[in-house]
Amino acid sequence: MSEAYTSPRKRSARRDVAGVPGAPASARELRAQGRKTLRKLLDAGMRVFGERGVQAARVDDIVRAARTSHGTFYLYFANKEDLLRALAVECGDEMQLLADGLGAITLDDEGVVELRRFLAAFVTTYRRYGPVIRAWMEGDISDRETSARGVAAFTAIANALGRRMHEAGARGDEVTVAALMAMIERFAYFRTSRRLDLDPESLLDTLTLVVYRGFFGAPVAA
Repeated sequence: MSEAYTSPRKRSARRDVAGVPGAPASARELRAQGRKTLRKLLDAGMRVFGERGVQAARVDDIVRAARTSHGTFYLYFANKEDLLRALAVECGDEMQLLADGLGAITLDDEGVVELRRFLAAFVTTYRRYGPVIRAWMEGDISDRETSARGVAAFTAIANALGRRMHEAGARGDEVTVAALMAMIERFAYFRTSRRLDLDPESLLDTLTLVVYRGFFGAPVAA
């Protein structure tokens, strides 16, 4: 069943690899070196949030991980919450691309391939932005704008899945979609956060079949 797929990050020309600047840098145009520094700070922030958690993370930790100075940090971000907000914008954009790119889940081989591609892309996005997504899920973010990004991102995914379920003649109601979202989010969490001595492709194949048969109403092969 394994099929190659292209992640939304690679497919979209809208994503600036430098990332989203924080408040101090948002009003100025960044040159090549500035974009590189911005990306380094964002990546360092992601690592620190993943290792220490959003609440325990400090600007000191991010600066140390990025191997830069406090002065440089504050040229780009007002504080750690500002950096987290920038990462949330990136993640929200990626989730929206995932939602927009979900094709029809037809009850044939093409439907299986499309569903697997989507689930693989979801796991890839989760692996990239895991600390931000976990902070959303665990209510670990006090900033309303950043929290709203998470709600909007997962709502877009849920709406896309629900729409495709309806098209396939499956239930696709609010409760069913909520159950599906919970399942794929937890799968992505364990797939990216735990050292599982299992073949990742086989895991993805199994998830695809469970979702395909259980939520899209595909017949079980004889």
